[in-house]
Amino acid sequence: MSDICRCFAPVADDKSRILILGSMPGERSLELQQYYGHKNNRFWRMMAELFNSGILPDDYEERKKMLLRHDIALWDVIAYCRREGSLDSAIREEEYNDLTGFLSAHKQIKRICCNGGKAYSALQKYCHFHLLGTIEILAMPSTSPANARWNLEKLKEKWTPALLN
Repeated sequence: MSDICRCFAPVADDKSRILILGSMPGERSLELQQYYGHKNNRFWRMMAELFNSGILPDDYEERKKMLLRHDIALWDVIAYCRREGSLDSAIREEEYNDLTGFLSAHKQIKRICCNGGKAYSALQKYCHFHLLGTIEILAMPSTSPANARWNLEKLKEKWTPALLN
């Protein structure tokens, strides 16, 4: 039997220009109630290297503030679903977040970076891109430990232009 999973509230403010969208937090993230909470997920290490001189804050609230200081918002495409384990391939019966409403309330967002293929395909399935207007949509390689083909350096190389330009 699969568990019902629910995403977290978005991390955003009125200065956010870039929205990073995941699919649905994994089991460890849900346990900790933290985006990208699995210790082997490269997301927070990559953000610290890009925005905080490589210093990764221990405190989760400080990690979120680090993103907001750099005008980055964080959320998930899927609001809730059934899933056994943490793999995106196990997601079933998904319901989607109100991204159109979110983007209407955050008109300053000009780019969406989808963290992984499932986030991108879920966004394609749910949201008609033509309704997003001039917002740029980028499919980015997943920072998940399941994406072993991409080491941290390779991830940074791909993500840096999307986050710093």
